[in-house]
Amino acid sequence: MGKRGPKPKKIIDTNWRPELAYAVGLIATDGCLSKDTLLIDLTSKDREQLDNFSECLGVKFTIGKKMNGTGDECLRIQFKNRIFYDFLLSIGLIPKKSLIMGEIAVPGKFFFDFLRGSFDGDGCFYSYWDPRWKSSHMFYLEFVSASKKHIDWLQAEIEKRTKARGHIVQDGRKTTYQLKYAKREALVIINKMYYNPKVVCLSRKKLKIKKALKIETKQQSKYT
Repeated sequence: MGKRGPKPKKIIDTNWRPELAYAVGLIATDGCLSKDTLLIDLTSKDREQLDNFSECLGVKFTIGKKMNGTGDECLRIQFKNRIFYDFLLSIGLIPKKSLIMGEIAVPGKFFFDFLRGSFDGDGCFYSYWDPRWKSSHMFYLEFVSASKKHIDWLQAEIEKRTKARGHIVQDGRKTTYQLKYAKREALVIINKMYYNPKVVCLSRKKLKIKKALKIETKQQSKYT
């Protein structure tokens, strides 16, 4: 009988927990899997994003640098681990996922941790004063994907858990789909994603939301 190859080193716990679900959300948006080499890559301009990823997976990854397509410098983590790579494949993440990714098999208990990771990866939040009505403060929560199949799945999962429907539009260049939630629906989802003040997240996005909600609370108090 021939010799067996070395057992793959398990450096990452693949038992579901909030931190793992958040990390999967980051990979589903800012990450990619190589087709042939078991390489897992996470790229971001935010060092905090990569530090959070390391913390969630319990591994002190080396953070390197790369240039993106527009010549801007980004930071990235690259590593190989067969067990974790196979785990990601088993839940629906695939190489060259951008245009074809579908649903991700995240347990319902951890869906909003995954969603928070997706939001920190490719989502956005913005607020403004609507000039059409006096003192009308608006805000929107948005999730973005190049895959229509994935954005449809996100919309269905969010609606199932919150009754918030939102609406899907394409960007001006027709390269991505944007799932948007206005005000009341956005607030329901925000409360689900940030269910605990200590959840791991990208602090700049959380702060942006916090500032907008403070304005909203102040506005509401004027009319009560």
